[in-house]
Amino acid sequence: MIRYNPKINEGLNQKEVENRIKNGYVNYNANVETKSIGNIIFNNVFTLFNILNFSLGLLIFFTGSYKNLLFLGVVFCNTLISIVQEIRAKIAIDKLSIISNLTASVIRDSKNIVIDIDKVVLDDIIVYKRGSQIIADSIIKDGTVKVNEALLSGEENLITKKVGDFLYSGSFVVNGKCTAKVEKVGEDNYASKIVKEAKYIKKVNSEIMDTLKKIIKILSIIIVPIGLLLFIKQYNLYHDLNNSIINTTAGVIGMIPEGLVLLTSTVLAVSIVRLSKRKVLVSELYSVETLARVDTICLDKTGTLTEGIMEVSEVIELNKNYDYKKILSAISKELVGDSETINAIGRKFNIDTDFKVLEKEPFSSEKKYSSVTFKEGKYILGAPDVLDKSNDMKKLIEKYSDFRMVLLKNNRDDIALILLKDKIRYKAKETLEYLKNSKVDIKIISGDSVDVITKIAKRLGFSDIKCIDMSQNNTNMNNTLVENYNIFARVTPNQKKALVKALKENGHTVAMTGDGVNDVLALREADCSIAMASGSDAARNVSEIVLLNSDFEAIPKVIEEGRRTINNIERSSSLFLTKTIYATLLSILFLFIPLSYPFEPIQLSLISTITIGIPAFVLALEPNNQRVKKHFFINILKKSLPGGITIVINILSIVLITKIFNIDSETISTMAVILVATTGFILLYKICYKFNLLRLSLYIFLIILFISSIIGFRKLFELVILDFVHVIYILLMFILDIGLFNLLSNIFERKLSKK
Repeated sequence: MIRYNPKINEGLNQKEVENRIKNGYVNYNANVETKSIGNIIFNNVFTLFNILNFSLGLLIFFTGSYKNLLFLGVVFCNTLISIVQEIRAKIAIDKLSIISNLTASVIRDSKNIVIDIDKVVLDDIIVYKRGSQIIADSIIKDGTVKVNEALLSGEENLITKKVGDFLYSGSFVVNGKCTAKVEKVGEDNYASKIVKEAKYIKKVNSEIMDTLKKIIKILSIIIVPIGLLLFIKQYNLYHDLNNSIINTTAGVIGMIPEGLVLLTSTVLAVSIVRLSKRKVLVSELYSVETLARVDTICLDKTGTLTEGIMEVSEVIELNKNYDYKKILSAISKELVGDSETINAIGRKFNIDTDFKVLEKEPFSSEKKYSSVTFKEGKYILGAPDVLDKSNDMKKLIEKYSDFRMVLLKNNRDDIALILLKDKIRYKAKETLEYLKNSKVDIKIISGDSVDVITKIAKRLGFSDIKCIDMSQNNTNMNNTLVENYNIFARVTPNQKKALVKALKENGHTVAMTGDGVNDVLALREADCSIAMASGSDAARNVSEIVLLNSDFEAIPKVIEEGRRTINNIERSSSLFLTKTIYATLLSILFLFIPLSYPFEPIQLSLISTITIGIPAFVLALEPNNQRVKKHFFINILKKSLPGGITIVINILSIVLITKIFNIDSETISTMAVILVATTGFILLYKICYKFNLLRLSLYIFLIILFISSIIGFRKLFELVILDFVHVIYILLMFILDIGLFNLLSNIFERKLSKK
């Protein structure tokens, strides 16, 4: 590859630029990209769940029994909610990406022009000034600047860069102006090397989603052979194709927990809407659940716990003969942008002065001070241990060791000791206290020094500080190390990732917060990643949760919302799984019972709506801040098995009396519908207990709704009027069901709780 070395006032010529473009040496966008809308729609429409349901719907359509297609409404709603939420999150993240710098000022053919950053080529001459973002790794050819590399390294200190020094992509120019030559483009840039491992799509650590997938996967394996065998059995009994399809479809539909998927998607979507009102963007539905289950959270200090800026905490006046406020105000105006310390002083002391400046000397990292000479005298601002080595000053430094300090003096006297501190984010301390009380283990990680980060930790209320300097540690992040320390200093991007990975290997559910390019690898590795909107584009794109106000205070609200959602979904899920259990068992049993399947799809829709759907959605929106328990599937299984088995026994009892009393199929179906519904009400009673006004009103309403439906819409649901004997039988079975249900509940609670 031929390298060009253009003069800084001329830059590349048109021919050289065209040659660079032809050979691909262009600064194309290497950032993480979001999924396209087409991919989102495709992935949500063509799922195993949808294919199963639409195939069954197509069979029903061919029979002409259109009322039995009602179950497809649930499928459409579920798919629509998932698509809308994911597209909404994509659009929001893409809008945030516009914040990034989109243009660059370059010298070409002796002219200064502004071009898009993806048109910058290797060896281009770029002009950077205050506020510019470094868009490609470059070497300074002229000028001096101070840059902020916090998004890359995690360190807040401003770094002076002069001729010959390297400027890294992703950093920002805070002060000064320079001309630099582009040394790397595209994926070769420093920032791109960090983010290229990050992908927009990552596996969501969701116990609910994993449980649903396992249930549907198991059912998809058995549903086809059971469905075919059931159809053959039904057809051989009556040789009626349409009725055989309808009965078989009823059995198969009952096996699929379509309402559970809709419930989960809807309740999570409601949570996401609630969080959006608090300026929290959730890009993945199940991220709310993951954060609710988190037991360890890794917090990046800069940009998360602190705002990345300094503030003056106190001034210790050392000589009353000077007006330190006016002096500091005058100095800050002359050295504005020189350092974050000067900026903090300028924000604190901003008063009019009539000082006449004669000379000024910017801050030097070698000398550790800056100075301004006014007509009234020369004033120096710098490190107190450098400017005054007296014992008195040593005592002051020791006394105020929790602060960063700068000393103001002239040639003769110490004037004032300025105490500074990192500005802690609003309510960060209260948020950490909430996490501790919620039994969430906290790990603070930073690229800053041990001294800086431990001071921040003390101000945040940490009492048991166990800090390690990873730059001085020859041992890599390992499973023991991550458990023994709670503060990690001088951590590199790869070490952050290794920290999260080790915690996960130890069995923890890990959340990670961050805002910089240096956090991307760890954010991607975490079970739940949380980014600040004010941070880098890459950090936002790999995170499931984005705090739009960059407000760390929102974390407790997300956890509380997650707990309410997950606990209520778990409680309501037992209603849906009950249907799956009894429908699966009945489909298998009716392969051997010489009767038609006792339900039609529309009858199951009636039962599911009244005893499952409506109560599940209402109860899932109740307040609930209990800690989320593990073993989601076991928790719902021990609640749903008693109801499912009780219903199967009810249907078998009907089959038995059919042999004795020669009952017709319509009466069998009606009795089956009523007994299944009454068992559903028994289960619902247990779930609603202890009753409050909402639950009691709901319970009474559902009973009235069911009775009204089977009486007022008898023909719609293919039901008949029962005679006195059948009614007495149902009442007797209802009484027996209460005892049977309680017996089974005690057995499964005892057995499954040991799992």
